[in-house]
Amino acid sequence: MSNYMVFDAGGSKVKYAVINHHGDFLTKGGLPSSPHDWEKFSSDIIAVTLENQEKYNVEGIAFSCPGGVDSDTGIIGGASALPCIHGPNFKEFFGLATGLQVELENDANCAALGEVWKGAAKDNQNVLFTIIGTGIGGAIIKDRKIHKGANLHGGEIGYMILQVIEEDGSLDFKTFSQLAATGALVRNVAKMKGDPVEEWNGQMIFEASEAGDEDCRRAIERFYLSLAHGIYNIQYVYDPEKIIIGGAISSREDLLDQINERLDQILGSIGNAKVRPVIEACHFKNDANLLGALYHFLQRQVYAAESA
Repeated sequence: MSNYMVFDAGGSKVKYAVINHHGDFLTKGGLPSSPHDWEKFSSDIIAVTLENQEKYNVEGIAFSCPGGVDSDTGIIGGASALPCIHGPNFKEFFGLATGLQVELENDANCAALGEVWKGAAKDNQNVLFTIIGTGIGGAIIKDRKIHKGANLHGGEIGYMILQVIEEDGSLDFKTFSQLAATGALVRNVAKMKGDPVEEWNGQMIFEASEAGDEDCRRAIERFYLSLAHGIYNIQYVYDPEKIIIGGAISSREDLLDQINERLDQILGSIGNAKVRPVIEACHFKNDANLLGALYHFLQRQVYAAESA
């Protein structure tokens, strides 16, 4: 049975797993992220790959990465919470270092592919995925295929402008990521408290809110409302069968109820808006990116060869 080394590169952590071609996880782990240090980022990945290559007879490497990933060239354009990954050729660099075939895809696209393969979208044709983390990513599924767009930015919903603030004669534009990512929630609470951002995380904020912290409660309310605002916009731009939410926040049992409550508020105030977004959490939660990265590898390296 064939096994593969799979990485999900994020702004705060690089998750990895060895997964077989059926999608079964053989081992999992994590590495501290090195956003500005390519040498550290790459050496950590090579070390864990070589270790598992020997142990599990790994036959290839699959990456889930933020940014404008060009799966053909192996180069990542755009910008992300991992500046060091933009520029190096992943296929050449990691292929040369390990002797393995390398494939990479945008992280939100990977989450979508994982859910299309085995998860929440396995019975759907047209779906929009939104991945909520340090920032917000997205992926458009049209006829069960990824729509990448002319500039590899199809589905980059985090760039949507949701708010315009006019102050002292100047305009300040706030994006979906700046208002509705968990990173935005943390920044808002830190600002309210006058604390360094590093002193807070999402879990702490929700726990503090449940314990009666009013600042955290108000920040969470704004967070949920911004999510609903963005989801409403997405529905009326693309009109998908459903909108699937991924990222760590999707593990919260009350997430969908909270967003639906705010969607009720929005739809109730817009009399002619008759289509209600159908929202669902990723089936694979934090593993969606890893599973989808492997599915992408299999599509390009295995299934294509089998059908040739």
